[in-house]
Amino acid sequence: MANETLTQRAPTLPRTQARPWTFLLLVLGLAVVYVYGWKVTQINLGELVTKAHLVRPLVRDLIRPDLMTWRPRTLAVSVPFSFTRAGAPAPVPAPPVGPRLRLSSSVASPGQPLVVRGEGFTPNRPGVLIWQDQSGASAKAKEFRTDSQGAFTADLAVPSLIGEHHHLIAEVTLEGRLLRPSTALTLVFGRLVETVFLALMGTTIAVILAVPLSFLGAKNLMARSPVGTTVYYIVRTVFNITRSIEPLIMATVFAVWVGIGPFAGVLALALHSVASLGKLYSEQIESIDPGPIEAITATGASPLQVVRYAVVPQIVPPFIAFTIYRWDINVRMSTVIGMVGGGGVGFLLIQFINLLQWQQAATAVWGITLIVAAMDYFSANVREKVV
Repeated sequence: MANETLTQRAPTLPRTQARPWTFLLLVLGLAVVYVYGWKVTQINLGELVTKAHLVRPLVRDLIRPDLMTWRPRTLAVSVPFSFTRAGAPAPVPAPPVGPRLRLSSSVASPGQPLVVRGEGFTPNRPGVLIWQDQSGASAKAKEFRTDSQGAFTADLAVPSLIGEHHHLIAEVTLEGRLLRPSTALTLVFGRLVETVFLALMGTTIAVILAVPLSFLGAKNLMARSPVGTTVYYIVRTVFNITRSIEPLIMATVFAVWVGIGPFAGVLALALHSVASLGKLYSEQIESIDPGPIEAITATGASPLQVVRYAVVPQIVPPFIAFTIYRWDINVRMSTVIGMVGGGGVGFLLIQFINLLQWQQAATAVWGITLIVAAMDYFSANVREKVV
C-alpha cells in the first residue's frame, strides 16, 4: 500500500472574547462623555418648538430677498458751479428747448445766496434740489414744485462742500412708476464682482509665491544634501504654521494694518493661500515619476535643468487644477473675511445684519449662493478638462 500523507488540521485556538466588564466600562465611559457634552452645549430640543415663533419673521424675510422695487419716474438736470474761478469748468449754455437750469452765479462761496431758475419741466410736478460735491456725495438742498408753465424759482444758501467744483441737480418726479433693481440688489451685485476679483487677486499673488517655494518644500528634490534637507524642513514648517492661522484672523490684522477694504482681504487670502498651495504643489512634486529625474540627472544636468525638463512637464496640469480649485475656495472664504473689514460682499452682509435688514441680507445671501455655485461649476469643469 502506498504511503499516504495524512494532513492534519492544526488545532484552532479559541477566539479571545472581550470580557463583559470591559464592554460595560466602555459603554459607561461613552455615556459620561455624551451626558457631559449635552450639558456643556446646553442642548434643549424643546426650544425648537416653543421658540419657533421667534424665527418665523426672519425666515419669511430670508426667502423674500429685496430684488426689485417700484420707483417713481424722475427727470434730472444738473448745472455746475464752483467755489473759485481757477480751474472752474466753462459754463455750458442752456438748451433753447426742454428742461434747463440756470444759476444766478456759476461761482459762489459757502454761505453766499444763490438763485436757481428752472424752465421746461413738466408742469405742476414736485421736485427736489440736490447738492453734489466733487467726491460725488449728495445732499438734499430744497424741495420745489413747478408751476403751470413747468418753471420754478428757488433761493438757496451755498453750503460747505468737499472740493472746489460741484453740481446742483434738479430732480422732478413724473407720473407713473418703473420697476427697477432695488438699492440692495445694486449694492450686492457690485460687491459680488469685487468678491470674485478679490479672490482672483489673492490667488494670483499666492501662485506667484507658492510655485518657487513648493520646489523648496519637495523632499525628493531637496533632501539630497544637509543644506537642502534643512531648507525643506524650514519651508514645510512655515507652510504648516501659516495654514494653521485662520484667514479671519489674518483679515483682522491686515484691516488694522492697511485699513478696512478689499486690499486687506486680498492680503489675507494671499498669505493663507501661499501656504495651502505651497503644500499641495510640493506634495504633487513629491509624487511625480522619478524615472525622468534620474535619467536627466545621469546626463550631468544641473538642478535647474532637472526641474525644467523632468519635473515641470509632470506638474503643470495638476498645478492648474489646484489653482482653479483654490480660487473657488477663496471666493467662498472672501465672503467670510469681509465681515471683519476685508471687503467684498461679506462686508455688506454684516452691515445688513447689524441693521436688522433681513430682506436686504437675504439678497446678499442668495447672491453669495449663486456666485459660489457658479464658481464650483466652473472650477469642476476646468479641473475635469485639465487633469
